[in-house]
Amino acid sequence: MLRPEGRWRQRRVGVVLGGLSSEREISERSGQAVAAALRRRGYAVVEIPADRDLPTRLVAAGAAVIFNALHGRYGEDGCVQGVFEMIGLPYTGAGVLASALCMDKWRARQIMAAAGVPVAIGALLRGDDVQMPADMPLPCVVKPRGEGSSNGVVIVREARAFPAACVAARGFDGDVLVEEYVAGREVTVALLDGRALAAMEVEALGDDFHTWEVKYTPGRERFVLPAPLGDNYAAVLAIAERAHGALDAGAYSRVDLRVRSDGWAAVLECNTLPGLHELGWYPAMARHAGIEFDDLIEILLDRAELTVRETRR
Repeated sequence: MLRPEGRWRQRRVGVVLGGLSSEREISERSGQAVAAALRRRGYAVVEIPADRDLPTRLVAAGAAVIFNALHGRYGEDGCVQGVFEMIGLPYTGAGVLASALCMDKWRARQIMAAAGVPVAIGALLRGDDVQMPADMPLPCVVKPRGEGSSNGVVIVREARAFPAACVAARGFDGDVLVEEYVAGREVTVALLDGRALAAMEVEALGDDFHTWEVKYTPGRERFVLPAPLGDNYAAVLAIAERAHGALDAGAYSRVDLRVRSDGWAAVLECNTLPGLHELGWYPAMARHAGIEFDDLIEILLDRAELTVRETRR
């Protein structure tokens, strides 16, 4: 069983939260939960709201290490990781490159496919293109190329609805990813140190899929933990581990999949900064694996590091 080491217990911890993305509110929830857990463990914690002046705030806070509780654009896509690296502040989560790749759903699926990780049929639409690819089966899923929390995601069941779905997705990102809709169970896997902790089925209640409202409204989801995958359970864990490894996704991540009734699974995405708030899927799976929330937060903090090696001649 993993236990906290307490590497940073004698140092001030900065919890970066909020941010500039559409997921600001969720980041604030995660950051506040993280800060509360660390304070219960006796850490000196300073909460640092992320805005355009973040570098100045980081220096003023006097923290020795950063717990990155941001989600979405600028916080989960390599941007803020680059700021931490430049200042020289060790931080939690994946490094610059892995963060950027995982946030870019198109590049991530290309890398995973090259590594033998199963993904759904997909295509990328650039510019103002709203034409459904000729070989794309219906139903299909239209989503922004680089966005989280189901923002801009639309399930298209009729061809005539496709252009409007593209317009909706482009409200969040200029490029649109189109993927075949994989009928089956929606499953998510928590990973720590590259190993799968558990797989959980998540079912949206009262909607076709996990919209923003479903994800962040208590009582709108049903969880089955462990996921009822029978003999396919171990295989799904292995696929999630391969996806995490192919993307070099850091100390922890959450991999989301769709699993058909015949056991075939397709990876949808790898989240390098999964939610750590009260409704977060990752903490629920960690708890199932025997890691209580406060232990989990300290374990993640233990793994804070810089990933860019400074070299000089």
